[in-house]
Amino acid sequence: MSIAKAKWKLAQWAEIRWWKNYLHDKDTDTYLAWKKDYWKGVLAEIESVVSLPKSGKAADIGCGPTGMFMNLSNFEVTAVDPLLDAYAANLKQFNKAWYANVTFVTKPMEELTYDGVFDLLFCMNAINHVKELEKSYAILSKALKSGGYLVISIDAHNHSFYKGLFRLIPGDILHPHQYDLAEYEGFLTRNGFEVLHTFCKKKEHFFNHYIQLARKK
Repeated sequence: MSIAKAKWKLAQWAEIRWWKNYLHDKDTDTYLAWKKDYWKGVLAEIESVVSLPKSGKAADIGCGPTGMFMNLSNFEVTAVDPLLDAYAANLKQFNKAWYANVTFVTKPMEELTYDGVFDLLFCMNAINHVKELEKSYAILSKALKSGGYLVISIDAHNHSFYKGLFRLIPGDILHPHQYDLAEYEGFLTRNGFEVLHTFCKKKEHFFNHYIQLARKK
């Protein structure tokens, strides 16, 4: 097994464990209402910069159990995550039947083959978790129509020293990839995207959490 694959499998194990611990004592209705409000706020912030499509085909790649798909009722939605079956088996807060407009696909990002399908694509809290980062950005780009929008969130390093250190040791078990903001912007531009805006959502010592808004050329 390669080091990259081993890191990814470890991150996937840690991810489902994190969700189980995080949600075990949360009331389902209360939590889902809060999460929908959270995504509504994210969409409003993005809409302050650019008017996103209001209907059509949308994707939520790396959707998790309570992803942006919850707030895309006007779209035909494809929601993708390699852990969907584990979420369904372990989390009372996730039930595919609650989302009639959503097609759920249990696959890692690297296995997707969509070609010019989507008008709008979300990849929230997911790109840091993939096995093959450059390949995943290429897949996101290929999946979008020309002129389509990508909304992607990242945890980006603030300090080159710690970025190098975290690449050597598992200092951040959930995220097998360690890059700074400029490097993440490079992944977008190399794969045919124009970066329209970057929102800083949370500042911390090691990482800042950003949402990047990009358009496929």
